[in-house]
Amino acid sequence: MRIDRRFSAVLLAWLALAGWPEQGAQAATASSPAAAASGEAVFRQEELDQMLAPLALYPDALLAQVLMASTYPGDVADAVAWSKAHPDASGDDAVGQVANEPWDPSVQSLVAFPAVLVTLGQDPAWVQRVGDAFLAQPGDVMDSVQRLRRQAQAAGNLQSTEQQRVIVQPAPPASTTVVQTPAPTQTIIIEPADPQVVYVPSYNPSVVYGTWPNPSYPPAYYPPPPGYYFGSALVTGLGFAAGVAVIDSIWGDCDWDHDDIDIDVDRYNNLNRTRQLDASQTKWQHNAVNRDGVPYRDRASRERYSQRLPGSEQRAALRGREPTRAADRARARQTLSQRGVEAPATSNREARERAQVAGREMRDQPQARQRTQASAQPRQRTQSSPQARQQARQKYSGSQKTRNNAFAGARNPSQARASVSRGEASRASASRPKVERSGRPVQRASRSPSRGSARRR
Repeated sequence: MRIDRRFSAVLLAWLALAGWPEQGAQAATASSPAAAASGEAVFRQEELDQMLAPLALYPDALLAQVLMASTYPGDVADAVAWSKAHPDASGDDAVGQVANEPWDPSVQSLVAFPAVLVTLGQDPAWVQRVGDAFLAQPGDVMDSVQRLRRQAQAAGNLQSTEQQRVIVQPAPPASTTVVQTPAPTQTIIIEPADPQVVYVPSYNPSVVYGTWPNPSYPPAYYPPPPGYYFGSALVTGLGFAAGVAVIDSIWGDCDWDHDDIDIDVDRYNNLNRTRQLDASQTKWQHNAVNRDGVPYRDRASRERYSQRLPGSEQRAALRGREPTRAADRARARQTLSQRGVEAPATSNREARERAQVAGREMRDQPQARQRTQASAQPRQRTQSSPQARQQARQKYSGSQKTRNNAFAGARNPSQARASVSRGEASRASASRPKVERSGRPVQRASRSPSRGSARRR
């Protein structure tokens, strides 16, 4: 081990002298566990490209709505079911029909685009992963979208059409922080050709992006159902669903410079009458209440969006942790210790330590072992009590006669037949005709003559 450490130190020193101090510093930082933990990502770059490939070529405003809605996967599943039950609903009118649904406004806006919900409904787990990635790594998600768009453009499958406009803007100036990979030189923006008509694209990622750079993480393909898209266009590139006329349903947009989502407050308030936003709320914020119990993937998101129940600040008092009660418990423990009674353990750790000490005493001190054996004798008697009861039951059953019961005849068939014969004879005697019994006189008690008959005489 010493030789390896010396060799590593010599190698780092040689790299520094050779003019590579930045790489040496990066290697030292990467070897630090604390630095690795602080820079740990929930999803790797190839995983982000895999999950965002079906969405990266959406128009920016529609992509923003999908990213926001994916952070509420339970609401998205409900919206998918609603859209299937109302196949003719689309646009702002459909959003108005779900105004009373307990969904997040971003999810309500997606019912304007049935083609989007058809795609999202094919893989709910994928939707949740996209939302988790956007909450944990918004910058990495935005970078992945731009990387995929540049790849599709290089393959010749992303360009302006009658349905959309593709705009290439210079990237913002890079920060002074030294990065390992060069910053992108451009930002690709996708807008509807008509601001009030949105066409939802559909494409096969394996075709539109050309040769996929990560074969171990192939992109998923969610083909549209018949009737939604132009099938011939899917063979060579993008296909589009029928245009959806919208005015207020799209109220978000991607802010590529700051890796977040801008909100058009006027459009939002026009659509959400009961949930108005202040004019200063121009940036989207995740609402953990609408998460509807779906757990967060990473620890940072759980800590950031954890919900505190009402009255949680009084939880300690409700659990009996008031100062007066704590003082009473302390005095009670002190009294027990003064009388030689050991106070109960206050934690599992203390209980384990006491058990270990008791085990050592039993091994080392014979007196302690004898006390333990003496205390175990009543327990042994208690454990043997079922055997004693069984013996007493057998003794009693042997000294007593067998009781009459429904199965008594099974033990003595001849006795059972005799009883049956006696019963049949009794029934036969009782049912004989009256003629047979007329020969026997009926004996009645003699009665004295009545008073009236004596007078008549």
